[in-house]
Amino acid sequence: MKKVSVLKMEQFQGKDSPEDFYANTLEDHLITRHKDIALPHSHNFYLAILFIEGTGIHEVDFTVYDVKPGALFFLNPGQTHHWELSHDTKGYIFFHTQAFYDLHYTSSRLSHFPFFFSMHNSPYIQLDNNNLKTITNLFKQVLDENTLGRPEKKDYILSLINLVYIEGLRNYAYQNSVPVENRNSYYAKFRIFEEFIGQNFATKRSPAAYASMLNMTSKHLNRITQAVVSKTASDIIIDRVMLEAKKSIILQKESLSEIGYSLGYEDYAYFSRLFKKKTGETPSEFLGRYKGEAHSH
Repeated sequence: MKKVSVLKMEQFQGKDSPEDFYANTLEDHLITRHKDIALPHSHNFYLAILFIEGTGIHEVDFTVYDVKPGALFFLNPGQTHHWELSHDTKGYIFFHTQAFYDLHYTSSRLSHFPFFFSMHNSPYIQLDNNNLKTITNLFKQVLDENTLGRPEKKDYILSLINLVYIEGLRNYAYQNSVPVENRNSYYAKFRIFEEFIGQNFATKRSPAAYASMLNMTSKHLNRITQAVVSKTASDIIIDRVMLEAKKSIILQKESLSEIGYSLGYEDYAYFSRLFKKKTGETPSEFLGRYKGEAHSH
């Protein structure tokens, strides 16, 4: 079984492209870059993908989404994905580093877009025909601009991708009924909570520990998580642990019991029961399914 990799920006650099940016048609990208991504992998950059023709599935952080014309996806650095697409798939793709976006805008601005805000927000938007035309035109301009050596090229590309994100936000807000204005204090605190989990999930599991780090009561932390994503603080912590467990299982660098131990579970039987309760299958069943998928491609 092939190991899952973290794909880095420099693996995609074209000779005329800015060093922190990549754009292509999806059909060319699939031929030249992604002959085989049957298994999940992740990136160290922000990614936007628009499907104009074709069908299939796109799995992001182990959630499966249907691909059809008008499907638009935005992925954060570190999110895992893979896809199985029909041969007639067409569309556009671009990605960029945090540093590229920060040339023009403050870094906090990216997190204001709901699809980049949290791993608990969906990365998927289904566009109607009118919005698909608008966004297709923007993706096409991004690609055209990236292939031409005109003055202020980076600034122009940044302005275009920001328009893609704003159009994405408008459609996302309409489709997901999430508050567009997510700069209020609950959202800010929720983001900090998720960052703390990212740094401490292997050793700290209790909502009280995180509430203490956030200088608030457990009750108030739960109020925030329920308001933002309709889940308890405990659910948010375990969701992150299970996502890391899935990534580690796919990587297969350690045995299943070692993975459980590295995530803070000394009793593998308990870890396996918890994994099944949260995901519907045991760690070994989960691994077997991905091995099967890899061999079937």
